[in-house]
Amino acid sequence: MNKPLWRASKQRVNGSNLSSFLKFINFKEDNDFRKIWEWSISNPKIFWSKFWDYSNIIGHKGKKIIEENKVFNKTIFFPDSKINYAENILKKKNNNIAITFLSETGFEENISWNELYEKVCKVSFYLKSLNIKKGDRIAGYVSNKIETVICFLACAKNGIIWSSCSPDFGTQGVIDRFKQIKPKILITSDYYFYNGKKNNILEKIDNILKKISTIKKVIIFPYEKKTKLKIKNFINFNKIINNSKLDETFERFEFNHPIYILYSSGTTGKPKCIAHGTGNVLIEHKKEFILHCDIKDGEKLFYFTTAGWMMWNWLVSGLATGSSIFLYEGSPTYPKIDVLLKYCQDKKINLFGVSAKYIDHLKNENFINKHLDLSSIKIITSTGSPLGDESFKYVYNHIKRDVHLASISGGTDMVGCLVLGNLFSNVYKGEIQGQSLGIDVDVFNDQGKSTKNNEKGELVVKQPFPSMPVKFWGDASGKKYHQAYFKKFKNIWHHGDFVEKTPNNGFIMRGRSDTTLNPGGVRIGTSEIYQQVENIDFISEGLVVGQNYKDDERIILFVTTKKNKILDKKKIKLIKTIIRKNCSPKHVPAVIIKVPEIPRTKSGKIVELAVKKVINGEELNNKEAIANPKSLDFFKNLKELK
Repeated sequence: MNKPLWRASKQRVNGSNLSSFLKFINFKEDNDFRKIWEWSISNPKIFWSKFWDYSNIIGHKGKKIIEENKVFNKTIFFPDSKINYAENILKKKNNNIAITFLSETGFEENISWNELYEKVCKVSFYLKSLNIKKGDRIAGYVSNKIETVICFLACAKNGIIWSSCSPDFGTQGVIDRFKQIKPKILITSDYYFYNGKKNNILEKIDNILKKISTIKKVIIFPYEKKTKLKIKNFINFNKIINNSKLDETFERFEFNHPIYILYSSGTTGKPKCIAHGTGNVLIEHKKEFILHCDIKDGEKLFYFTTAGWMMWNWLVSGLATGSSIFLYEGSPTYPKIDVLLKYCQDKKINLFGVSAKYIDHLKNENFINKHLDLSSIKIITSTGSPLGDESFKYVYNHIKRDVHLASISGGTDMVGCLVLGNLFSNVYKGEIQGQSLGIDVDVFNDQGKSTKNNEKGELVVKQPFPSMPVKFWGDASGKKYHQAYFKKFKNIWHHGDFVEKTPNNGFIMRGRSDTTLNPGGVRIGTSEIYQQVENIDFISEGLVVGQNYKDDERIILFVTTKKNKILDKKKIKLIKTIIRKNCSPKHVPAVIIKVPEIPRTKSGKIVELAVKKVINGEELNNKEAIANPKSLDFFKNLKELK
């Protein structure tokens, strides 16, 4: 069995929110996380009701906690409750900083809790003056700034449904998403920065307006306050703030009234519009921050994200814990590789969240933290893709020795986590620590039976849970929703991840189910190969897919090399030898090809499915969802794959 890389001190465990919650519910067991989780899924009504009370959610809870239905996703939580998300976010009234923003240019600004409350109430008043009502949609084509949070909270306050894309999306990608939800207002900014380059957003707006006829007004905020916007036909955000009254009424809505619409990646077709409920996301996010991440009132949370990734929605909910949040706009490695870590040092961040690819990048670049004081960071959360063994060890050896490194996984589908960290379990390399409390997570084989430890299978949820999507927008019959989650196992949520349970009650993510490899009928998770490949010193990154070949499937590995080194026969042989030795002969790629660039989504995930379609001669729609679509051209008609 693996030795733990880290375990929380007794003092930290005893002083944790989870310990406090167990006392609150009079739970008598010892600090065995699995027993606590088993109790939470065996007593969902008690668990969710007590957590509502413990976390001081503002609103009317109602007497009924769960309204059960034979159809999994028609079960409703807190059916007679009334709640306002913004009221829960804006409960602090003082002059302490609520949100800090930093640009890669060094431009920084802050907003206090009092100012945040005031500006949200003013934008709320303005939206009401336009007769924008509960259930209407507002779209944000926005940089990750304080104004973006204000606009979202004003929508949530009024029961208006928010939806956002980051400004690195091309116009077609924006149209493919927003046109489906028919927004009445578009909110945007004048420009944004990435990797030292200033990018104009406004020049894209006319094309969007031509294609989305429902947009009647465009609100624009300047990237920097000192900028005087020269705009016609658009509304200046700062004028709204200067001229609006305070609307301090907080109408409370149904628990599952939609608060925002998120989008599936859309790399193989039109993105699905996933609507999430107001109370659903609030209670789930508070649970994850408070019980799993041990976030306390007044702490500091920073997740490196854009406003187009679900981690932005997650981070904003951190305000509901009484913590302040920190935003960053730009490249995570510009102007220097340690820019995010320096931000953590300078602002004394307590929770630092990043993608696994960011940690992999630091490791591949041999970055060693020698000078930065990261003593304030108590938890690093990693998501977006599996965090491999060597990356776990790298964090403890070269970033921070005493830190709770929590690999977390869930996604846009439930805008939260199914498996994540906790302070009662040890951290083992390559493993996510455990299940999300109150969510009946399991791993099934193809026959729909629970797998044993170290046996791979499908990540599932066996009972309804609050943060299921309310619906897919435009899916009146519910057919798309059913196809997405309930096609494989009857009335069991199938999440689409290929996973392995461990003897530590942990989980190892083996890749997405739809990209698992199947040579000779043996299912192999792509991350098993990545873990070997990306530890080879001359390789910077890999992408592995299956190619249909002679009535079977063969494994094709694409790699990028450090400093663009040549990939000769000797290096290819070494790669194959390492994979054969550490995995199995079945894992060894039939063909290994060097590529100039790995295609990826806007949130940094590599797009295996798109590459698989290209090399198998299938039509690929919607390249707009890919951050670097031209990179796909390399994969067409490769002579090595004939």
